[in-house]
Amino acid sequence: MKRQTIIKDCCKRHANASILASVAFIPAPIVYADITGKVVAVADGDTITVLRDQEQMKIRLVEIDAPEKAQAFGSRSKQSLSDLCFGRMATLDVKGKDRYGRTLARVYCDDIDANAEQVRRGMAWVYRKYAPMVSPLYAVENEAKVARRGLWADAEPMPPWEWRRHK
Repeated sequence: MKRQTIIKDCCKRHANASILASVAFIPAPIVYADITGKVVAVADGDTITVLRDQEQMKIRLVEIDAPEKAQAFGSRSKQSLSDLCFGRMATLDVKGKDRYGRTLARVYCDDIDANAEQVRRGMAWVYRKYAPMVSPLYAVENEAKVARRGLWADAEPMPPWEWRRHK
């Protein structure tokens, strides 16, 4: 009887040690800090360049997709983002990097969430491929659609991800 207890205790200690060892090797999630910098360029309705510590960073506004330059509302979308952010200090809630090396971020210019504001103005879609299903941006987009703001004034606006495929 005593031998069984010793074996059970040994197995428990071994199992606990294995669990601890496996937990020790779980990679820590990458944590990004907020970054601030001056917006020095606006490429289109969802991409800006921020100057921080004498270094330029290309920023892609996360969870939205704006019309391409050659697409309907492309230049108006770029102008809208420029009106919101160009020449201003921006705070970036960094989410990661995209495959092109751009920093993905929620961008705040003068405390305005530029990502949400572009959608609210009808100057960008919620990027369904990357936005979480519970994103509040869907409600903002629906409000813009119902009010027929911006690109929603068109009878059948084509999302940029479809436009790029047909190009």
